[in-house]
Amino acid sequence: MIKEGETVQLTDGKHSFFLRLKKGEVFGTHRGNINHDDIIGKEYGSEVFSHTGHRFLIVRPTLHDIILYGIKRKTQIIYPKDSAYITLKLGITDGMKVLESGVGSGALTIVMANAVKPSGKIYCYEREEKYIQNAYRNITLAGLEQYVEIKHQSLEEKLPENFFDAGFIDVREPWLYIENIKKSLKKGAPVGFLVPTTNQVSETLKALKEGRFIDLQVVELLERYYKPVPDRLRPEDRMVAHTGYLIFGKND
Repeated sequence: MIKEGETVQLTDGKHSFFLRLKKGEVFGTHRGNINHDDIIGKEYGSEVFSHTGHRFLIVRPTLHDIILYGIKRKTQIIYPKDSAYITLKLGITDGMKVLESGVGSGALTIVMANAVKPSGKIYCYEREEKYIQNAYRNITLAGLEQYVEIKHQSLEEKLPENFFDAGFIDVREPWLYIENIKKSLKKGAPVGFLVPTTNQVSETLKALKEGRFIDLQVVELLERYYKPVPDRLRPEDRMVAHTGYLIFGKND
C-alpha cells in the first residue's frame, strides 16, 4: 500500500511525473490536476485520474528513472552508467562514511546514499552554494535525505582526518586538493575522480603518484541504446558517449 512520504511515478505511456506524496497536496500537469490523497492508500499498478479524466498508471520509480527523468538539473550529472560503476568500484556499502565533492545536482549522491543505508552516510562538500538547495530537493525526491549531509565548503578547507572509508571527487582541478583528500581518507581507502579531458587526467595522475596513492586506474565507459523494433533492430541515432574519464586509486 502506498504511504504518505513515498515517491511515486505517474505515467501515461508517453509522459512521466515524479512526486513525493503529502496529504492534502495537489499536483498539476498539462493533463489536469491530481490529488495526492487519490494516490495514498492505493497499490502500485493502480490507476489514478486527473480532474480532466486523464488516466495515469502509478508505478514504483527506480533510482535510474528518478535520476534520468525526475530530478531537476542545474549542473551536468554523473549518469547511471558511471555512478553504478563508481559505487561498485569504491566498494560502497552499508555503514560506510563516504566523502563526495562536489555534489552538483545530486545524481551520484543518490546512488551512493542508497548503497550506504541504513547506517552509513555520504558527506558532501560543495563550494557553490547555489547548487545545494536543488541537490537536497533531488535527494529528498529519492527518499534518501537522511543518509546525506551537504556542507557549503571547498576542498581547500580542512576536512576531518582519517575519517572517510571511501571518496569520490568531481571538481575542476582535483590535483590541487590531493594532500587534503589523502589526510581525510583512512589507510587503504579507495578514492575516485571524474574529469572531462585528458590533460586533467594527466595532472590528476601526477598528483596521485606524488601523494603515494596506489593501484591507479583510468577508465571510460560508453553506453549505446538500440531501437526496440524487432523487424529493424539497430542503434539509436544518438547516444551518450563521452561523459568523463574515471580515475581510481587507493590511499597508501
